[in-house]
Amino acid sequence: MNNINNISGASTADLLKQKGSTEKTGGEAFAEQLKSALNEVNDIQKESEEAIADLATGQVKDLHQAALAIGKAETSMKLMLEIRNKALNAYKEIGRTQL
Repeated sequence: MNNINNISGASTADLLKQKGSTEKTGGEAFAEQLKSALNEVNDIQKESEEAIADLATGQVKDLHQAALAIGKAETSMKLMLEIRNKALNAYKEIGRTQL
């Protein structure tokens, strides 16, 4: 969850330090980042489901926090779907490229 929230706060120098410390190839690093992002979206979705269950059973302590959790889950899912769509379009474009 920290990676998505800290993107806007990370400087270019910090990102370059992180890149230099990984020592992985581009494909492996991309796959690892994608897997991490999917796990974060899954965690956010679980938190949202818990908030919805609390709302349904009347056990919600803070309605504002529950609404924020649900909104965050919706936004993260939309972002992940857009990333998936862009990746599929790139894959299809590469497939159409003549060598």
